[in-house]
Amino acid sequence: MGSLNYLDWTIFAGYLAVVFVVGMWFARRQHSNEDYFVGGRSMFWLAVGMSLFATGFSSVSFLALPREAAFEDYHFLVTLLMIPLIVTPILWWLVVPLLIELKVTSLYEYLEIRFNRTLRRLGTLLFAGYAIGWMGSALYATGMILQSMLGLTAVQFNLMLVGLGAFAIFYTAVGGMQAVVWTDVLQGATLAGSMLILLLLAVGYVDGGWSSVWRIGWEHRKFDMFNMTLDFSQRRSFQAAMGFALCMYLPGYVASQVTVQRYVSVSNLRAARRALALNAVATPLVGLLFFVVGSTLFAYYNQPGAPGLPEVGAGKVLQRADQILPHFVATVLPKVGLSGLLLAGLFAAAMSTIDSGINSLTAVVVYDWLSGRKLPVRVSRVLSVVFGAAVVGAALLAPLLADNVIGIITKIAGIFLGLLLGVFLLGMLAPRANTGGAFIGLAAAGACLAAAWAWSSIPLWWYGAVTTVPTFVVGLIASYAFAPPTRDQRRGLALWLQRKT
Repeated sequence: MGSLNYLDWTIFAGYLAVVFVVGMWFARRQHSNEDYFVGGRSMFWLAVGMSLFATGFSSVSFLALPREAAFEDYHFLVTLLMIPLIVTPILWWLVVPLLIELKVTSLYEYLEIRFNRTLRRLGTLLFAGYAIGWMGSALYATGMILQSMLGLTAVQFNLMLVGLGAFAIFYTAVGGMQAVVWTDVLQGATLAGSMLILLLLAVGYVDGGWSSVWRIGWEHRKFDMFNMTLDFSQRRSFQAAMGFALCMYLPGYVASQVTVQRYVSVSNLRAARRALALNAVATPLVGLLFFVVGSTLFAYYNQPGAPGLPEVGAGKVLQRADQILPHFVATVLPKVGLSGLLLAGLFAAAMSTIDSGINSLTAVVVYDWLSGRKLPVRVSRVLSVVFGAAVVGAALLAPLLADNVIGIITKIAGIFLGLLLGVFLLGMLAPRANTGGAFIGLAAAGACLAAAWAWSSIPLWWYGAVTTVPTFVVGLIASYAFAPPTRDQRRGLALWLQRKT
């Protein structure tokens, strides 16, 4: 099967063996659900920060960012720069201090504190829709690379997805949050290291090296980042970059259990802020590395005498543009161990997404639906297996949502997390907001989403705005038709926390 040699398989198998050992090591430390889901709230901030970074850089990023640089331009890098410039300050001053003060384990406990139990459970359902779709997209992206590199048949493709999912399910179910975080540290290092090695080797295949990469990219305007044209439907624009940042990344950091579970797994606010700072630095830096890889691929295929980028489409060289990196590795770079290195980096990206999602989904079920702390750890492990199976199913459906993996995850985040972000901002920022207003805001956002889906060609990167803005605005206005929140409910206001401190 495919073109991998024994060295490739040795490198790849060695990486999987290390991940397996880490999972088994932490299995013996799981004595309660507090240990299993938040590491006893004593996780090392450096590991948590690396885990935040690794989780964000899924196999979606592994495919999508080089594709952006090769087939589009650098506007999506602006999106990643908004993580330290916009997203992290919001988390630093507003979200994380409040959640640590409230001592939540599931993020959606907040919705019961600020509103009521029904909204809390609705929040978990919205998160479940996002998480399964997000993990399915990552697993599907992994399968695309394997299919391109190994020449998999449809049956082999499906078997590979099942096998990858099963491996992630095993060490996540056994080792819990500590296994997830520490394997994420390994996976983050593997991800960045493999891409750096690929970049250094790829530049050697471009006549003129770095200077040619820069010259060819500049000639084709591939480094454009600040197209300020006021056309909100244009993909290559600053507005689109901000749309991705505010409608995909901001909801992912504020309204997703996957990230919040890391914030509350450290011992105090200072440690949580250190983890945030590490993620804020690592994400754009590694993102830039991925973009430079894409620019190098573009320069290679467009240097004098080259045929240009491979054609994309049914029956073409590439079925999807996202396959450009694995195609280059499989057809151009030397075969001595490099494909195994790419597979290790790919699996690192996919594993860090799937393990985080499975553990977080299990946490919200245990804490939000099953009165968590009294349940034995083995129940949590069984639930992890069930959710892992659902992820494999979602991976098979992912290509029905959009033409590329960024489009897939953007639509999923905009629909599910956009609704949740609107509710969380309403609860944290609006003193007059109440349960009745929040439900009416969600209903209004659902109507706007249905209209956008049925009658509008709104770009994918604005789906989050279609859900977040109506939830907040309509929810706030509608709240004046109901009684104001009680004193206990106002504990969930960020302003309340600031008055206390």
